[in-house]
Amino acid sequence: MKKAKRVGSLGAIFGVASVLFGSHAGGGFATGNQETQFYVQYGWTAPLTAILAMLLLTFTMREMIVFYNNNDCKNYKELFTKLWDPYPKLEILWEIYYYLMVIIAVSAVIAGAAAVFKTMGVPYLVAVLLVGFVLLILTIYGALVVSSAAGIMSIIILVCCLLIFLTGINLRSPEISKILTNREFWGANKLTPFILVFTYAGFQSVVIPSLAAASRELICNEKEATWSMVLSFIMNAIALGLAVTMLLGWFSEFKAAGQMTLPTLFVAKHTGSTAIAVAYQVSLLLCLISTGVTCIYGLVNRFEDYKKLMWLKTRQKRRIFTACAIMIVAILLSLTGLSNIVKYGYGYCGYLGIFAIIVPFLTIGIYKNRKFKKENPDYKWHAQRVRDGEDQAGE
Repeated sequence: MKKAKRVGSLGAIFGVASVLFGSHAGGGFATGNQETQFYVQYGWTAPLTAILAMLLLTFTMREMIVFYNNNDCKNYKELFTKLWDPYPKLEILWEIYYYLMVIIAVSAVIAGAAAVFKTMGVPYLVAVLLVGFVLLILTIYGALVVSSAAGIMSIIILVCCLLIFLTGINLRSPEISKILTNREFWGANKLTPFILVFTYAGFQSVVIPSLAAASRELICNEKEATWSMVLSFIMNAIALGLAVTMLLGWFSEFKAAGQMTLPTLFVAKHTGSTAIAVAYQVSLLLCLISTGVTCIYGLVNRFEDYKKLMWLKTRQKRRIFTACAIMIVAILLSLTGLSNIVKYGYGYCGYLGIFAIIVPFLTIGIYKNRKFKKENPDYKWHAQRVRDGEDQAGE
């Protein structure tokens, strides 16, 4: 990404759109648990609210990208400090949100991977400890290798999911048509799924550090920022829309079978294709582990030079200590099960995200972005300066 001069507008737009898509359509999405908890269990509103959530998320991220580059921010701390100015200390809301989200995401990875092992006959507690140990070792000794392979594993899991989604929709098209036509609603309160639109966008906003960094290196102006999020909306809406539509048709079956934890795996095993089911199971496990390693590695990097850890004399010792601390908390949380982590962990972080991210960017962010554009009509973003040869920082 640092070779910004060599990246054309279309490549830049696709690159940034893919960062948000990759963050959203990862291991947690592939289990089907997220889609079931936030959309499918409420009935016919699932496809509609899924699309609304992606619209809200991409619109918010568009404002974030514009604000980040207008203010030439270098990291997420600068982003939120300038967003909240003249009350910069409110930036702490993001810090709390981010650390909670990372730990909860790691615990969800452990719980999800352990659930996959459980389907293979491994006791859940043993599976949790095994996955936790593997994540710890990979974080300490092989994080860069795993991170490099994460893209390939994500592509494999997305291909498997696409096959399952299309096959699953085809097998249950009469049931899906009936639910949508009759507008079957299964929740107690018809407003709940629409409130969850904000919650879902709230916890998915954890992508901000990666998305902001990518936009700085690739996106040259507001127009490109807008088109990158339009493309990302299309990509995410199609993937999420297919997922919830398929699960909608199978909901009564996997609920009756007690398979609410890994509903997509249940569908995969009932598509009639053993190859798809096995490929999905293996790639899901690998994708979950790679996601976990990436999350832990990012937080370890954040604290490896933390002043209060300097009693540990070497950076490697501080990294190991931080990784162990994260893993202990994540393993304890994972014992509550994937469904509880998604429902309560992601849910409450989503509520925090509404007030720490969604509302501020859609109010303060929009106001400051419009004011900046009016006062600085000729301002060039970092990537544009690099392309024009005016800023060599990206070389």
